[in-house]
Amino acid sequence: MLNKLLISGSIPKLNLSDTVIQAMDLMSEFHVMQLPVVKEDKYLGLVFEDDLMNSDERATLQSLDTHFSKVAVHANTHFIEAVQMLNDYNLSLVPVVDKENEFVGCIAAIDLLKELGKTTGASEPGGLIVLEMEQRNFSFSELSKLVETNDAQITQLNSYWDNNTSSFFVAIKINKFEISDIVATFQRYEYNVKYYFGEELYENELRNNYDHLMNYLNI
Repeated sequence: MLNKLLISGSIPKLNLSDTVIQAMDLMSEFHVMQLPVVKEDKYLGLVFEDDLMNSDERATLQSLDTHFSKVAVHANTHFIEAVQMLNDYNLSLVPVVDKENEFVGCIAAIDLLKELGKTTGASEPGGLIVLEMEQRNFSFSELSKLVETNDAQITQLNSYWDNNTSSFFVAIKINKFEISDIVATFQRYEYNVKYYFGEELYENELRNNYDHLMNYLNI
């Protein structure tokens, strides 16, 4: 998904002639902590709520132009760039520009989160298994084979580093909820299963046994 396809039509833009109080009112109304400042369709930068709070509310944004942040993403690049910028600068929205630095619009944080959920498979049904391993031991074909031996398939796989622990993790989305057999397979092949989320088979068997007992007692 390209950045230009995620632009929100509801986020306002500011002009240099707008006052500090006008900008703060708009930020409050739209529940954001930054807003883009534009002059003749050219993007000048983001003004932050913190800078406004430390300024004379009657002053115009022109007096704060040295505080504008130039962060922005290009319209025709992948949205993951906007996600990265959102995290790096703790933004509530990400400005989008074209190659001539003309302002195209803004992407709201919530829309980026929704798109990221689609891309990572978070919105799809199924179980999730997180493995911790040495990066050199990572093999998609082997992981896929072990999952498929349990009549399941990998619908999404993401790998990432945890900088705090210097650990390499692989998050695997499975197309079924009952994953205890898959977890057991990974453990049998000496994979370190860090976390797993889904229904476990023995829990369903316990429920079936309980239901059979209740039916028997009601006879």
